[in-house]
Amino acid sequence: MFELKVLTPEAVPSALEKAKSYRLLNEPDEAESICQDILAVAPDNQEALITLILAVTDKFVEFGLQPLFEEAKEIVARMDTSYCKFYYTGIIFERRAKFHFKQKGPGSGAVAYDWFAKAMHQYDQALAGCDPDNQDAILRWNSCARFINSHPDLKSFDAGQQEMLLDPYETPH
Repeated sequence: MFELKVLTPEAVPSALEKAKSYRLLNEPDEAESICQDILAVAPDNQEALITLILAVTDKFVEFGLQPLFEEAKEIVARMDTSYCKFYYTGIIFERRAKFHFKQKGPGSGAVAYDWFAKAMHQYDQALAGCDPDNQDAILRWNSCARFINSHPDLKSFDAGQQEMLLDPYETPH
């Protein structure tokens, strides 16, 4: 096992830029690794946490939701403002919705719709506590709405559909 080397605090800004660049190059593993190095020396660095959330959720399509979805939610819990917690939870839910939509299996449209609705609710919560000059949550909410509006197969479950998809051996809660 190799022992990891530790960044100096002075290297954090340039490392953060590298992590963002790797994300843009569709290299989420490299971005995630750099963010972990940054957080080892600056555990509360909000930009590193944001970049890490985005890198982790970038991997949903290739690696599936688990354990990445839970990991992303744990990172959000470390954020220092309720706005960020709501906004980035919305990002996680929106990316989960798109993951389900791309699965194209039975009920995937309804599952995706429900995750989009959850994301939109998080964006609404973020808007309630944000600076009026920060319109990011509106942009994300509108993006979800446009995605739903442009895909007619995205519909909420009705009671009958939910019952059909339940495992017959599972007791409803």
